[in-house]
Amino acid sequence: MSSIGRSGRDLRRLAGRIGARLAGAVFVLWAVATVTFFAVRLIPGDPAQAYLGGPGSQASAEALERVREQYGLDQPLLVQYLAQLVRLVQGDLGESASLRTPVAQVLAEQLGGTLILATASLAVAWLLALGLAVWSTRGGRVSAALGSAVELVAASLPQFWLATVLITLFSTWLGWLPPVSTGDAFGLILPVLTLAIPVAGFLAQVMREPLLDAGSAPFAVSAAARGESTTGLLLRHGLRHAAVPAVNLSGWAFGYLISGAVVVETIFARPGLGRTLLQAVTVRDVPVVTGVVLSSAVAYVVVMFLADLAAELLDPRDRIRRSGS
Repeated sequence: MSSIGRSGRDLRRLAGRIGARLAGAVFVLWAVATVTFFAVRLIPGDPAQAYLGGPGSQASAEALERVREQYGLDQPLLVQYLAQLVRLVQGDLGESASLRTPVAQVLAEQLGGTLILATASLAVAWLLALGLAVWSTRGGRVSAALGSAVELVAASLPQFWLATVLITLFSTWLGWLPPVSTGDAFGLILPVLTLAIPVAGFLAQVMREPLLDAGSAPFAVSAAARGESTTGLLLRHGLRHAAVPAVNLSGWAFGYLISGAVVVETIFARPGLGRTLLQAVTVRDVPVVTGVVLSSAVAYVVVMFLADLAAELLDPRDRIRRSGS
């Protein structure tokens, strides 16, 4: 009976956590849609011009008026906002004002490139951060000081400046890599490094202290007494201990990478959501702007959930605390 009651409590606790996360996700998406709607309206210019070629199209007043009536742009702002929320709830992202194609189609064509860029950048950032953290904690005082300085510098590098340096070094001087996207793996290297290096600095900073603590923790002392090598302690205990805070940070890092795609995709002429968003903002294509921002928010929410799940699996203390509560 007690096991049945415990299972029921665990199920209720799990259902409560899932419900809370779903409610939080809905709130985030509503907030993103709301902020995006009003922020785009604050951009100077007439949104009706996006349907007639964008700013500078020299469309006649009669043509602009017809577009406003057709798409409801002559309605009060609150009415337009509520109408957009209704469409979004129904899963209707609308039609691009400048491309005259469904926004869902635009996202389907561009989302893959950005997700590949962000995912590859996060993986490379993890590899760089692990190497830097291990080196700075296992190489003595000089390595610790240099590692700390490298982490700080890497985390503070602006993306546009880093991209310029990488292009100058690897494309202009050495000629090893293309300065723009070529559609293959070589064209992905410089954009990935541009996004990964600053993130690696942040991840290495949060990994270093747990690695140091793991070296003197009771479980490490016990394992060393049983004859465990230094490498074994690092691989079997230290890295897992250090990975927990870095995994928690990975959700934020993925959102940072998605937002950084705006700069990186523009600099490297790489197709993706970043360039699409920039072009849509330029011509005030409200449906595309809303669709890109919402899809990015969905990706962020999903990755945050996966990061929390991974952190819980890596750290059994969370499960012990929850089971005992």
